[in-house]
Amino acid sequence: MARILIVDDDPDLVEDCRLILENAGHTVRSAFNVQEGMAAIAAEAPQLVVLDVMMDSPDDGIVMAQTLRRQGFKAPILMLTSISKVTGLAYGQDADLVPVDAFQEKPVPPKKLLSLVDELLKKGG
Repeated sequence: MARILIVDDDPDLVEDCRLILENAGHTVRSAFNVQEGMAAIAAEAPQLVVLDVMMDSPDDGIVMAQTLRRQGFKAPILMLTSISKVTGLAYGQDADLVPVDAFQEKPVPPKKLLSLVDELLKKGG
């Protein structure tokens, strides 16, 4: 199965996603902010990143995705967000502004998470 990194400041969400993904056979690492996430990517070379939008700053996940793509990171990025609930705005894929492979509103049902992860891993990076 795949090496997956979850970057989110919500420990409950991280634990829920970790359990779901590990039960499906994936190896899961977690980080709780951008700095930990970037260090984990450098050390672990994940095959997929599950990334929150809002962490220490409202746009941390977006900035992290932009940085990763500029650095040549090719693995799929699944962005989990509750931003539309907080701001009333909807975000979508945009190769320059939000360079991720898929968006999913939180909370994500387990079957949906597994389906998205499988789909993104098949696409590869």
